[in-house]
This record gives sequence, structure tokens and C-alpha cells, in this order.
Amino acid sequence: MQRIRVIIYVAALAAGSSSAFATGTAAKGKEVFDQCSVCHNPDSDEKKIGPGLKGLFKKDKLVNGKKPSDATVREKIDEGGNGMPAYKDILSDQEKDDLIAYLKTL
Repeated sequence: MQRIRVIIYVAALAAGSSSAFATGTAAKGKEVFDQCSVCHNPDSDEKKIGPGLKGLFKKDKLVNGKKPSDATVREKIDEGGNGMPAYKDILSDQEKDDLIAYLKTL
């Protein structure tokens, strides 16, 4: 009986935190990136208005000094800064997941 309660509890936690397991699709992320390409080069590390994003996840650190990871890139997308607008309330969580998946392909 205790085992069943544990299984139900774990299943409920997993269902309640499904966004923790969300993954993005690079093809959809490329569509989301179209609005970013006004300021960021996807195929170069040369600065446009903002930094070029080629090889973003292979870099030692972001412009803000943090190591590139899903969490730090999402934080930058959410909060913006240095002229970049905050996209926290503009993009859905899924769009951010898709965008991050695309950025990993650059």
C-alpha cells in the first residue's frame, strides 16, 4: 500500500511539473528567432545591434559573464538587458524552449 502511495505521489509531481521536462524543437525555434535576427546574427559571431549568436552554447561565457546553459540563456531571454527587451511576458515557455533548441544548433 505504501508503495502505491509513493508511485501516485511521484506521478502527481511529474504531471504538475511537466514544464521541467519540456523540450524544444529547433525548427520551431528558428521561426521564433526571426524576430531576434533584427539584432542578432545567427550565422556569425559578429555584433549586429546585439552580439552574434553563432556557437553560443560552445562559448566559455555569455556577454554577462555567465556560462551558457539552458537556464542562463533563458534568464537573458526573460530579463533582457543592455538594450535587449525582456521577453518574459512576450514569448510562451514553449517558444522559449524552441528558441533555446534552435540556438543550440548555431
